[in-house]
Amino acid sequence: MRTYDIERYLNIRSAYGASFSADGERLSFLMDTTGVPQVWTVDSPGAWPEQRTFYEERVTFASWSPERPELAFGMDNGGNERAQLFRLEPDTGVIENLTEHPDAKHRWGGWSHDGERFAFTSNRRDNAVFDVYVQARDGTGTDAELVHEGDGWLTVGGFSPDDSKLIVQEAYSNFDQDVSVLDLATGELTHLTPHQGTVRFQSPEWGPDGENVYMVTDRGSDTLELVRYELASGEFTTVETGGDHELDGLSIDHDSRRLVYSRNVEGYTELTFGELTAPDRIDALPQPDLPNGVAGGVSFSPDGERAAVTVTASADTANVYVVELATGDAERWTLAATAGIPRDTFVPPELVRYPTFDGRDIPAFFTLPEESPEGETPVIVDIHGGPESQRRPSFSAVKQYFLSRGYAYFEPNVRGSAGYGKAYGHLDDVEKRMDSVADIEAAVEWLHDHPAVDPDKIVAMGGSYGGFMVLAAMTEYPDLWAAGVDIVGIANFVTFLENTGDWRRELREAEYGSLEDDREFLESISPINNVETIRAPLFVLHGENDPRVPVSEAHQLVEEAREHAHVRELIFDDEGHGFTKLENRIEAYSQIADFLDEYVRSAPAADD
Repeated sequence: MRTYDIERYLNIRSAYGASFSADGERLSFLMDTTGVPQVWTVDSPGAWPEQRTFYEERVTFASWSPERPELAFGMDNGGNERAQLFRLEPDTGVIENLTEHPDAKHRWGGWSHDGERFAFTSNRRDNAVFDVYVQARDGTGTDAELVHEGDGWLTVGGFSPDDSKLIVQEAYSNFDQDVSVLDLATGELTHLTPHQGTVRFQSPEWGPDGENVYMVTDRGSDTLELVRYELASGEFTTVETGGDHELDGLSIDHDSRRLVYSRNVEGYTELTFGELTAPDRIDALPQPDLPNGVAGGVSFSPDGERAAVTVTASADTANVYVVELATGDAERWTLAATAGIPRDTFVPPELVRYPTFDGRDIPAFFTLPEESPEGETPVIVDIHGGPESQRRPSFSAVKQYFLSRGYAYFEPNVRGSAGYGKAYGHLDDVEKRMDSVADIEAAVEWLHDHPAVDPDKIVAMGGSYGGFMVLAAMTEYPDLWAAGVDIVGIANFVTFLENTGDWRRELREAEYGSLEDDREFLESISPINNVETIRAPLFVLHGENDPRVPVSEAHQLVEEAREHAHVRELIFDDEGHGFTKLENRIEAYSQIADFLDEYVRSAPAADD
């Protein structure tokens, strides 16, 4: 089989995050053709797109005004996540910085229906909390009106149909949120979701009449369901259940009463489009003819007759499709290039389950390379971050690159992962943290029994919280690993919580434990304090500007671990929590490939 270098794979493009223009004639989307995501537009399926922004920094979203030929978009600096909001006139190329507070984060909250205003949350008043702002479309900087002072992690869920109110969501953790309604005339905040314990209230959307708020929640079940909250009565009504699966996303078009919700089925997305013919009745429209994979980012056309959807699959890169809702017919509008690599060389995974220490079965995606000699195939165990995230069957150029080099790929969704219900998501909370690491040991045991796998050539790799899992697996089970790759990972929970962004600390303590109450436990599970047990070579990569897991985590780990094992370190001065610039990604994964070739592929068998 012909092989390609990592630069070719990392030049595979993705197109996503579509938005319809006010006249319905154009789509905007983000694409990384230049090496970082920028704003592009296209006016018909497969037409040549036009690039609209030309920055060296990543653009994080783009949203057309509902009334004018202009776009709002977000962009940070060097991966610092302090996004600023900008207004772009595509026809003239004029760009205006709307926020002008470079030291603050700004979280987009949507346009008003008349296109005169937009809403956002920001921590510009107090770095540790987010407030709600409304700003005129042509205002800048301090022109924003502070309409609600928050005391936590707030986001805006959109304007009501008459633009008089905003949905405000507050997150305490990934498994615990609240939803409120803010009256812009009076400033009154009405709390819709009082509850005890942890309950998810996610994806809140105004109903077409402004009298109801729809959302997905697990308030009455283990999995997320679609519910309606009636503002007048304060009553909840279940509209759709997911059964054993989560309903994890919702979008409603007010004018047409069209809506879409997504069901997460073992990581794959099932989209249901329909029309709200009564407050609790959805008349389903034909099933959209989309590839089987992961879909989201839905944008309705102004007339509600079409919807733009981003779809990606393990063996196909992300592209934007437009669905004709009356028929379900879908057509791909973007042509994200594969850098000349034939699509039929991309390998899809197998969905497997493996037993772990307490009798549970853990779901995972396992992908074997095209050639898998019996007993000789090395494996990369790639562990997701979060921890309340989920490895799903979406495209990964890095994964396909390593598959082409003969590595198998194993992607477990250990306990604590999202997508499998509330109970499963809480199985790794605080004192149960290391149970999820034991699930990684069980994964390696399962791999040892696979006829294709070389049990002496298994690699742990992961980023962010997944980096912690790599380090924990290497310190708790040092004999299982041929090598480890830690990307922007947590080495010490105490110093991580002390040094992470002020706005994130409370959110993260809800999952990991607090510095005040759980410091001793956090010390005990921090890999930095057990680093002397590491035996396998370790590669540590980080971004200097990381606001989530400070680069100090990497430096202290490398200094300690070098006394006990071979350790390599790579720091990017112009990156944050992960690597977005193409040249940096090429360098990072080239070095990772060389590292694994040296310590895994060329390493002698244990009995040699």
